[in-house]
Amino acid sequence: MTNSSLQQEPATRNGQSPPSAPPDDRFHRALLHDVHPAAWRNPKFAGKYNLIVIGAGPGGITAAREAAALGAKVALIERNFIGGDRLNVGCVPSKAIIRTARLYAEMRNADSVGAQVPGRIGIGFATVMERMQRIQARLSRADSAQRLSEAGVDVYFGEARFAGSDTVEVAGDKLRFRKALIATGARPLTPPIPGLAKAGYLTNENVFNLTECPRRLLVIGGGPLGCELAQAFCRFGSHVIIAQDDPTFLPKEERDAAQVLSDALARDGVEIHLNTTVVGVRLDGTRKIVDLVCAGNTFSVSVDEILAGIGRMPIVEGMNLESAGVRYDTKTGIHINDFLQTSNRRIYAAGDVCLEYKFTHVAEASAHIAVRNALFLGRKRLSALTIPWCTYTDPEIAHIGLYVREAREKDIPIRTFTVLMHDVDRAVTDGEEEGFVKIHVRDGTDRILGATVVARHAGEMINGLSLAITSGIGLRALARVIHTYPTQAEAIKMAADAYNRTRLTPTLKSLTKRWLAW
Repeated sequence: MTNSSLQQEPATRNGQSPPSAPPDDRFHRALLHDVHPAAWRNPKFAGKYNLIVIGAGPGGITAAREAAALGAKVALIERNFIGGDRLNVGCVPSKAIIRTARLYAEMRNADSVGAQVPGRIGIGFATVMERMQRIQARLSRADSAQRLSEAGVDVYFGEARFAGSDTVEVAGDKLRFRKALIATGARPLTPPIPGLAKAGYLTNENVFNLTECPRRLLVIGGGPLGCELAQAFCRFGSHVIIAQDDPTFLPKEERDAAQVLSDALARDGVEIHLNTTVVGVRLDGTRKIVDLVCAGNTFSVSVDEILAGIGRMPIVEGMNLESAGVRYDTKTGIHINDFLQTSNRRIYAAGDVCLEYKFTHVAEASAHIAVRNALFLGRKRLSALTIPWCTYTDPEIAHIGLYVREAREKDIPIRTFTVLMHDVDRAVTDGEEEGFVKIHVRDGTDRILGATVVARHAGEMINGLSLAITSGIGLRALARVIHTYPTQAEAIKMAADAYNRTRLTPTLKSLTKRWLAW
């Protein structure tokens, strides 16, 4: 069954501007009640806060909760919605719709696991988005303004502006602090493409406001966001075109991992254009005409919507950082040292506003470091973190540590142990044989330097390798770990077993034979 046979609700937006806000329904109202209550009144506090946190995303919430739990007097300032990108326009909504998209793909391919393909697969896009909003509303309760207040955090809504090296203004109040943490996050980059702004385009900040599935969708960018949503919308029945100006998707990942993803997108029906640059957009009635260039040749496509997923930039404007003596630039964000301290010794930063790796779990980990260093004279280093990440396509692509190319650039001798998922029993029984596990060790040792996992559940599988690297557990020890059978994570043990077999040198084999013959 091809995507053209999937039935979807008609798209009737006909060239209107992309939605700026989600539908005003009971789920959205429940979400707003938690993340920015209309009746909220900012606290009144005349003293000096131990810690003021600017930005209530994952990093800011983590820092505020931890500091308050440790007995500090804490203020948390948010200008928009508590939860940041993770809850409102990032991980939570995207993974909710990806789950539904995966189910549609499984129904379409039911015959591959011995089941019958349903005669008609209807795509209820409005229902998909309603489920997403219901999940957002449910998850918003844990970190609602009320819950944070009950945990001892003074929650302020409004624009935060520094009024000196130890003072922040918000909603007409001046708050003094001993230490401050900036965790304002990042926002989507605006592609400098002629005509794009006039035609209107989607980013992660408004794509989840859609109530109708676009008939034709152009995705600009082959990074994690672009690939995840291109695959999801294709599975919902859109004709998706993806334009990537690099020769591969996910250019930072292993080449063979990127190729697996490219093949998977093509099988789903995504129209792929690599080494392709978008050079212009224009409106033609209700259609958006997009001009692209590949190898010197120009061609055009007609679409209903354009999704830009080319990256994110730190949010540093509007805070009057100059008055606090905090150095920054608009591309890399706030300048920090290895202890997450800014050029003002009282002020720290964490998360997307200052870090290269813009992930929720990195924001939370860096916030833990910042709180300890700021309030308790800690000397924890950012560089000591070992950071895993995952792109949640199907199959998923997860990585931790060094890539082969990085090891070569640093003249580190490595040896790689690879297990293909089609050799893993559970992957075969699940019909999920696509992908591999690669584990890199320093040559001559079992010290794990890096790993890449490409598999349906790679995001879960990489966590065991993250624990091993962080705890200094070598590949030899992983071979002694007993895994339940059958699981796809057994691929990791199979790689460890392969390492152990390399230790059986000819000399050792000869000694073993002599011993057994004795």
